[in-house]
Amino acid sequence: MELAHSLLLNEEAYNQLGEVQKAEFIFEWLSYLEKLLLATSRNDVKEKQKTLVEQLLSLLNSSPGPPTRKLLAKNLAILYSIGDTFSVYETIDKCNDLIRSKDDSPSYLPTKLAAVVCLGSLYKKLGRILGNTFTDTVGNILKAMKSAESQGRYEIMLSLQNILNGLGAAAAPCHREVYKAARSCLTDRSMAVRCAAAKCLLELQNEAIFMWSTDLDSVATLCFKSFEGSNYDVRISVSKLLGTILARATISKHPGTAASRQSVRRISLEEVLELLGTGFLRGSSGFLRASGDMLKGTSSVSRDVRVGVTQAYVVFVTTLGGAWLEKNFAAFLSHVLSLVSQSHPKATQTQIDAVCCRRCVSFILRTTIGGLLGEKAQLAAVKDIFQAIWKLKKVMDAVMSDGNLDTRLGSTDVAASQHMLVCALQELGNLIYSLGTTVAPLLQDSSTGLLDSVLSVIPHPSISVRLAAAWCLHCIAVALPSYLTPLLDRCLERLTGLKSSPEAVTGFSFAVAALLGAVKHCPLGIPHGKGKIIMTLAEDLLCSAAQNSRLSAQRTQAGWLLIAALMTLAIKSFVSHCGDLLTEEVIQRLLPPLPCAVDLLTQLSSILKTYGSPLKTPSVVYRQRLYELLILLPPETYEGNICAILKELAADLTAPDIHVAASTFLLPPLCHQDDLLILSPLLQETDHRFIEEQLLLGNGIACGSLEYDPYSVYEKDVEGDSVPKPLPPALSVIGSAAKLFGVVCAHVGVTQRLLILEQLLDRIKHTKGARQQVVQLHVVSSVSSFLKYVAGSKGCLGPEEMKRFAVTIVTGALESPSPLLRCAAAEAWARLAQVVDDGAFTAGLAQVSFDKLKSARDVVTRTGYSLALASLHRYLGGISSSQHLNSCVGILYTLAQDSTSPDVQTWALHSLSLIIDSAGPLYYVHVEPTLSLIIMLLLNVPPTHAEVHQSLGRCLNVLITTLGPELQGNSTSISTLRTSCLLGCAVMQDNPDCLVQAQAISCLQQLHMFAPQHVNLSSLVSCLCEILLDNSVLVNLCSPYLLLRRAVLACLRQLVQREAAEVSEYAVMLAKDSREELTSDANIREVGLEGALLILLDKETDDKLCHDIKETLNYMLTSMAVKKLSLWLKLCKDVLATSTDFTALTCVDTMQEEEGDKGDDTSVLTTRHDEKSHPFTNPQWATRVFTAECVCRIINQCENANSAHFDIALAQEMKKRDSRSDFLVLHLADLIRMAFMAATDHNDHLRLSGLEMLLVVIRRFATVPEPEFPGHVILEQYQANVGAALRPAFTSETPPDVTAKACQVCSAWIASGVVSDLNDLRRVHQLLVSSLTKIQAGKEALSHLYNESASTMEILAVLKAWAEVYIITVQRHKNHRQALKTTTCLEDSIRYGSCSSDGLFDLVCSDLGTLSRLWLAALQDFALLTLPSEFASQLPAEGGAFYTAETSENAKLHYYNSWALILHATALWLTSTGFVVADPDEGASNLSRPVTPTSMCQGSSSGATIKSPEDVYTDRFHLILGISVEFLCSLRSDATMESITACLHALQALLDVPWPRSKIGSNQDLGIELLNVLHRVILTRESPSVQLASLEVVMQIICAAQEHVKEKRRSAEVDDGAAEKETLPEFGEGKDTGGLVPGKSLVFATLELCVCILVRQLPELNPKLTGSPGVKATKPQMLSEDGSRLVSAALVILSELPAVCSPEGSISILPTILYLTIGVLRETAVKLPGGQLSSTVAASLQALKGILSSPMAQAEKSHTAWTDLLRSALTTILDCWDPGDETHQELDEVSLLTAITVFILSTSPEVTTIPCLQKRCIDKFKATLEIKDPMVQIKTYQLLHSIFQYPNPAVSYPYIYSLASCIMEKLQEIDKRKPENTAELQIFQEGIKVLETLVTVAEEHHRSQLVACLLPILISFLLDENALGSPTSIMRSLHDFALQNLMEIGPQYSSVFKSLVASSPALKARLEAAIKGNQESVKVKIPTSKYTKSPGKNSSIQLKTNFL
Repeated sequence: MELAHSLLLNEEAYNQLGEVQKAEFIFEWLSYLEKLLLATSRNDVKEKQKTLVEQLLSLLNSSPGPPTRKLLAKNLAILYSIGDTFSVYETIDKCNDLIRSKDDSPSYLPTKLAAVVCLGSLYKKLGRILGNTFTDTVGNILKAMKSAESQGRYEIMLSLQNILNGLGAAAAPCHREVYKAARSCLTDRSMAVRCAAAKCLLELQNEAIFMWSTDLDSVATLCFKSFEGSNYDVRISVSKLLGTILARATISKHPGTAASRQSVRRISLEEVLELLGTGFLRGSSGFLRASGDMLKGTSSVSRDVRVGVTQAYVVFVTTLGGAWLEKNFAAFLSHVLSLVSQSHPKATQTQIDAVCCRRCVSFILRTTIGGLLGEKAQLAAVKDIFQAIWKLKKVMDAVMSDGNLDTRLGSTDVAASQHMLVCALQELGNLIYSLGTTVAPLLQDSSTGLLDSVLSVIPHPSISVRLAAAWCLHCIAVALPSYLTPLLDRCLERLTGLKSSPEAVTGFSFAVAALLGAVKHCPLGIPHGKGKIIMTLAEDLLCSAAQNSRLSAQRTQAGWLLIAALMTLAIKSFVSHCGDLLTEEVIQRLLPPLPCAVDLLTQLSSILKTYGSPLKTPSVVYRQRLYELLILLPPETYEGNICAILKELAADLTAPDIHVAASTFLLPPLCHQDDLLILSPLLQETDHRFIEEQLLLGNGIACGSLEYDPYSVYEKDVEGDSVPKPLPPALSVIGSAAKLFGVVCAHVGVTQRLLILEQLLDRIKHTKGARQQVVQLHVVSSVSSFLKYVAGSKGCLGPEEMKRFAVTIVTGALESPSPLLRCAAAEAWARLAQVVDDGAFTAGLAQVSFDKLKSARDVVTRTGYSLALASLHRYLGGISSSQHLNSCVGILYTLAQDSTSPDVQTWALHSLSLIIDSAGPLYYVHVEPTLSLIIMLLLNVPPTHAEVHQSLGRCLNVLITTLGPELQGNSTSISTLRTSCLLGCAVMQDNPDCLVQAQAISCLQQLHMFAPQHVNLSSLVSCLCEILLDNSVLVNLCSPYLLLRRAVLACLRQLVQREAAEVSEYAVMLAKDSREELTSDANIREVGLEGALLILLDKETDDKLCHDIKETLNYMLTSMAVKKLSLWLKLCKDVLATSTDFTALTCVDTMQEEEGDKGDDTSVLTTRHDEKSHPFTNPQWATRVFTAECVCRIINQCENANSAHFDIALAQEMKKRDSRSDFLVLHLADLIRMAFMAATDHNDHLRLSGLEMLLVVIRRFATVPEPEFPGHVILEQYQANVGAALRPAFTSETPPDVTAKACQVCSAWIASGVVSDLNDLRRVHQLLVSSLTKIQAGKEALSHLYNESASTMEILAVLKAWAEVYIITVQRHKNHRQALKTTTCLEDSIRYGSCSSDGLFDLVCSDLGTLSRLWLAALQDFALLTLPSEFASQLPAEGGAFYTAETSENAKLHYYNSWALILHATALWLTSTGFVVADPDEGASNLSRPVTPTSMCQGSSSGATIKSPEDVYTDRFHLILGISVEFLCSLRSDATMESITACLHALQALLDVPWPRSKIGSNQDLGIELLNVLHRVILTRESPSVQLASLEVVMQIICAAQEHVKEKRRSAEVDDGAAEKETLPEFGEGKDTGGLVPGKSLVFATLELCVCILVRQLPELNPKLTGSPGVKATKPQMLSEDGSRLVSAALVILSELPAVCSPEGSISILPTILYLTIGVLRETAVKLPGGQLSSTVAASLQALKGILSSPMAQAEKSHTAWTDLLRSALTTILDCWDPGDETHQELDEVSLLTAITVFILSTSPEVTTIPCLQKRCIDKFKATLEIKDPMVQIKTYQLLHSIFQYPNPAVSYPYIYSLASCIMEKLQEIDKRKPENTAELQIFQEGIKVLETLVTVAEEHHRSQLVACLLPILISFLLDENALGSPTSIMRSLHDFALQNLMEIGPQYSSVFKSLVASSPALKARLEAAIKGNQESVKVKIPTSKYTKSPGKNSSIQLKTNFL
């Protein structure tokens, strides 16, 4: 294919190819040429132009296929537009000649068509350049059309459209001829020609004024005619034409000349609407003939005309636009409603007609109001619709007030206005539903009285109106949950009050049922008691039904309807809605009525004979209800009646009086979803599904409507906001019967089964004509459903005969003329094979199919059996043998090429796609031939056969999937396949049919998944954007195909997952390159692809599409929001800026000013007015909610990106460096403003999103400092905005969920510490106080609008918010007090907010009394609710403090969300009272308080004994402990970290005070239980913070145990004062034996837990892991900060354990503790710079010290054992240090030496003084002194210093003897080696300190000798005279240090000093010089003392003599 990539056609390569490849080659060359020509310079083109034109024209004669001719024409036109136009006339003549040719053979046809297409393309591109040639051309083409077949007519129409487009006004001379030709084509028998004609006329009307002026009527009539017998595409095209022309006529500006003014008459809106109305009401019968037919009553408008006109209405309004509709809404509404009014009785004379017309009217209203109007305009529309309802109601009232009953009911007025009312009420409901709570102000406005008028329509005489009004109330309740309870009350009140009016009884019972159906859509629910009231009322109605014969039917119906509706919250309703109540026992109680019900079923036919037609409908309804119930029940429950039921079903399915074939309703569920694609496009989802459905059902059948089944008014599975549409009972009964037949037939005996099937077969045979089709349809659907059931339940079919019957039934259907039936039969055929499950049988079925396909010539058989074959493959995977596969593929290839029948081709290709799909890798051998077949057909099948192209697309798609990732390969064969796939996609992309384009996109999507580098992303993205953005202008028009839009978005969604940035860039590039008309209101240049998608999201109504758009935006946001921050935030701001009216904002601005903080804030909230209109005009609330969620996501994304996003100083600095960089913190004002706008909107969903956004902003930005005002944070300036955003959420009418969220924000704001000024804090604090006051009355006081659990939610949210504030306040208070202790610095105390933390503390404490009571009550509720179900009987009957017993399940969730913080706060409060101070009014006075926890703190109100404070505290202690342990011991997977940490902190707080510790200490089991729970938490939760918190609690438990042991020892000593010490009992664990029992021992449990922590951080500590019992050296390692903290905490706990044990017990645990402590030391002793110790080493040394100095080491019972163990431990440390071991180099000597020193200093001398150990220790010190590292030396000196000072000579002397001489030697080197840096200097200083210590330690008579050694060294440190002038700073420091020490030692040992100086003149000289220099340089630093007199001339001598 690379050879095709050249400017001129490579004829050499071309001629070597076969036929199919030639076509491919040409197409590839032409595609490449199109891109190349646009990129080549004009001169290069001109050079080759002549050859190129010849090559292109020669292709005309080679019979090019449709896509090739289109490309050929395009290239010719481009070539002439770039190059010279000299030869263009010849080209045109040549084309005309080809068209004139008399050759009519089929082989010549492609050439003629190509010539037609070329002419169109040339004129389109070159237009007026071609001068007057067009009249001949057009004449020639029109002449050719007379003899053309349908393909020719199709191409001619499209060509004429292009010619008109290119010539514009210049083509006026031909307008009439073209118009005439197009008129005839608009009613052509070929649908494709009709579509093409519509497109041509649409182009013509741009210039031909007569079409929308003088000829308007005839154009309209023509369009109506065109709708007759049309398909979906024709209706789309023609409605677009009609709508556009009428819109044009409405708004046309007329030319000014006098002549033209006469010819153009002005057409008013009324006339245009009248014209459309005529089409709707009378169809295409014209204006004259109609009246005659009307009189005879024969004319009925066909449904397709009516649906077409309905679409034209929508196009008409959409073309005129939203603003026009807003202006003319009232007129438009009254016209549309009048379509179903009394003035046109014809439209609504039968119920079927009426239902269909109503549907059309609803569609017009829904699409225009819902799709074109913004929210403000929609609110106005609500008023208008309401006015219309009001007027109609007045008419009704006037008639109803007439006393005479007969005139009342017979009145035509009432009958006729009913349909208008139904449409108006339904649209009102839909509108309010979509507006949500935004509509609240309108309903609150009493002057409109909207609710009253809807309620007053409920008792209307017509049942349809009653139901529509009920549904309208349902929508209002779902949109505004706060109205649900009041509406229910009003309806119940009327129902009770108007019991004697039949209309009122049914009407209000409908309303109540509809409102009950709304409850499940309202999370806040309704009060629980309403159910009881309704139940009572229903019983009352049923009981009183018999009292009044006139009302008995209505009352009975109403009673059961109410009960049925309650069940969502009649048995059938119970079984389907209350599945969880359906226990065995309940089913048994339901069964007794069943046999009677079945008896009645069998009697129905005889009853009907007796009573005649009045009972006909009720009997059908009865059957349907019973069948539905039986389907839901397990078949075993009606085994006894099963045969009777089966007989009835058979009779129903083949009843003689059913004439309606409802195949489209019965069969689709029984067909495979994929197979429905080959049938009518109406079965697919489209935007017009709502009205197109009626065409599916055929003319005789009504579409679904509410009045057919009033019970559906409360059903739950209604799609979206549309009204439920139950089908007429006559239809639905068949559906239920067929479904039940499947179940019942599978459960009867085999003989019975055979009989029934035989009977059904007979019925089919014995009926004729249309009846036979109906019976066959019913029988096949029943048998299919039977096979489906048997296959699903893995049953078996029965004997051979059964198979034969089944095969006969299915075979009959496979040859039925109904395609849908063939489809269902093919599915049944495969299911049959699946159920029989026998290879031979399956092969037999396949063989039958083969034989039929080979012999049959008729379309029906060939289509049916080809699909049957494919179905077999689908269910039985490739039918195993490749032989079968080969024969299948062979036959289908042949059928696919049968160009005489597009149907056969479509079905064969579809079947082929199924076989490819199911064969998988087996298909590999066939891939190449299949692909070339697909390409050949794509290039040759005429575009008029779109369905063939769709099947080809499916084949290509599954082929790509089969090849999969192999498409990435580079081998020749693979790249050929890949090129072919891409070529196929290109052909399909160019196809005019939307569904084929959708297939192309989905194929490219697959290719992009498997071989992304081979898909041209930029052209794919531009293709997607063109389709999408064409739509976004007029969603319902431009791409009418929902499936195409879905394909585009599915593809985009996949692309942005990988390459969001590229996709976004290409989209913007496309927008810049494209022509002006492409960029619609979604101007990608300004708003980017992201903005375009947001606009689309706002306009789009399809749920799946909206979901995909959101996903796409989320992916784009995740990968790009941080890079394109400004764009994203601007988009979000633009969408949210429409959120709120600006009245709400003014208050904030004034507040800002008051505070004198008038920065940019005032502008922040009010810069919307002057901006020019932005792309988002009045977006829907759902879009705004999504945008608010996006903002939160953007903040999260920034959090993971760069710290500068949350640091204003850094952000500003980086912005200065690079102005393009952008940071979130710079947009803080916008974030606050968006959150504020959303939080103060009318819509509750948006308010919740806004509050969530505010919460995220507060949490993320609370700590960002404000660089300009040190000590302040950046959020401080926005406190007025935050307050103003929160205030509205605390008003009385706010729903509880909003208030609850606002409480969360309040607590976050106070806790964040942003505001330090107490007065500012008070504002927000006040909001919390107000809500606290509100909830104090407990569950009784809150609103009765919602379910009780909603008030529980609100109460708990308030309590949780207070808890959070209290916890933070206590922490701050604590920190503040510590800070005051440690800092006196004024600035710090200001930053700590001294005033605010105390002030806030006081503020909170003032409410603590109330809060603590409420908190305790909430905790007690929680404790009760978490009890296991077996204690249910013991729970209080009235519920808890804040929940009622009935709503406990719903309340649980709210308790789960808030208990943890409340627990923590309560624990802190109890700690602060110290468990000692009893509340003075705790006792009896508590009883009068509003909230009394049921069993806590006091007795019951009957005045039982009052508990003592001790008992009260014990109860509270156990409550907190119990809740914590219960939660921690079984952590649910959804337990949040917040709850776990809060729970652990609560336990810490609890154990902070002595009283609870004494409780734990004295109850060992409790302690062990707690430790085990904490161990489990540590095992299951990886979070370091949780593990640390757990360890802190462990520490407190050990502390409690220690206190307990001490206390017992103390009291024993006090009691036993006189006795001998030995007789004291042993306290502590291990008692006298030292044994620790696992599970009974606190110490053992602690050890387990600590080992768990240590081994997890340092696996090397586990001897099992290291593989040897001893120590195996590994390299030491640094732990992470968190790891170090955990290890340190565990070591502290370990070191405390001996204190909890008895001496014997301590011996048991000591080896473990020492092993772990030394192990940590060994594993973490890493060398650190500066000789520091790592935190874990420090902790282990600290722990060692604690263990070694334990009293147990000295206790006489354990002394010996301890001594032995400690010696072993010391040996272990020494062993770490084997010089032969290479890891020795890695270990830190200082750490080990320190450990040895700790042993030497902290244990009794006998541990370390045994010679062998002592010698090794001394050796270690010696060795270390030799190490060159100065820091090691310094540390060694320091350690020796402390050893030398040890008071016991037995310990210290050996070290002094061994090491002093070494030190001396080292210090004497000073002369040779001067110190060069501070480290070396420090070595000398430390050395001197050690020697000085020796002097002090030595015995008196040895000291002088030591001083004599020390002094020369010190003097040698002094500088001589020469050096004194300019010493280095280090030498100078040394000099000063030496001098100072000399001055101190000299006087003490003066005699030694004297003799030394005397004996060495050199030393003397140096000393004198030093002293002299010192006095001169510093006025003597040595403190003046008795030794220094005022220095004279002879000062040095004086000094000396002073010493003497």
